[in-house]
Amino acid sequence: MKKIINPWKDMEGYNCFGCAPNNQAGVKMEFYEDGDEIVSVWKPRPEYQGWIDTLHGGIQSVLLDEICAWVILRKLQTTGVTSKMETRYRKSISTNDSHLVLRASIREQKRNIILVEARLYNSAGELCTEALCTYFTFPRQKAEEEMYFRSCEVEAEEADPLADK
Repeated sequence: MKKIINPWKDMEGYNCFGCAPNNQAGVKMEFYEDGDEIVSVWKPRPEYQGWIDTLHGGIQSVLLDEICAWVILRKLQTTGVTSKMETRYRKSISTNDSHLVLRASIREQKRNIILVEARLYNSAGELCTEALCTYFTFPRQKAEEEMYFRSCEVEAEEADPLADK
């Protein structure tokens, strides 16, 4: 796998709850490319619980929505917005788990409407939550002018997302 370079990491004012590395309240996700999939490994924390030692469902949705956006960034080299998200919670997630693994890929593309499937697994590899995001993508010019997006590249060296956690 190769780590995806965050195209906004040094931009002033960039404070995304999902992926900005310096947002103290955020979840600070990082992403990797693995063939057709985008992967993220994330460490749950107690401040994100809904019930005692249980990861809040809204935080799970944030993680799934964010990885879907990064599928668009890397695979289609543009930006856009989520217009619909269907989430299925299958198994609760402990905030004491060592890590979670998220995987997402394009299911279907019809012009600028993209269906992206995302799955969230606990450290035992059990599927806990899945989502289908309907994404409305922007033309490249709009992505560049309004979202300051030029490209989404990967680092040259192979990386192990579990080694970074």
